[in-house]
Amino acid sequence: MNATDRTPADLLRSALAADPGRPLVTFYDDATGERVELSVATFANWVAKTSNLLQGDLAAAPGDRVTLLLPAHWQTAVWLLACASVGVVADVGGDPAAADVVVSGPDTLEAARACSGERVALALRPLGGRFPQPPEGFVDYAVEVPGQGDRFAPFAPVDPDEPALVVAGREFSGAEVVERA
Repeated sequence: MNATDRTPADLLRSALAADPGRPLVTFYDDATGERVELSVATFANWVAKTSNLLQGDLAAAPGDRVTLLLPAHWQTAVWLLACASVGVVADVGGDPAAADVVVSGPDTLEAARACSGERVALALRPLGGRFPQPPEGFVDYAVEVPGQGDRFAPFAPVDPDEPALVVAGREFSGAEVVERA
């Protein structure tokens, strides 16, 4: 962390500059036996691709609300940082009907249908695999994200004092997230 880090995306950039090869995220799925370890560089690549999907293909803009209906998973961490990179509000477990975009795991697809905006489905399969049959009315994340750019630049600067994260109804700015990190 540097004194100039004001947003979660700044924290990731600092980690990437300091030591891109060091492990950043290790995920264990006790149900499937899956273990995924992502270096800072690999995690940052997933975040860049997801940010490009969010900003470009899904047309999310600063201030938009993205409801994340995802369990504790490495891909959830990617989406949290992608939202922070674009400047949209990540609402963890929020109301999909109030969202501009909803991101759903396989167990929350029905609830996610309440979103009248864009819907993204994550199969949460090992190594980020796709759905065998994409859910109707959803973009399959694993199909769309590989073709996205490896570098990301937001269309508009992210304001660290704007809302960035909602957890259990409590809202945090990007600066507050950094402070708590």
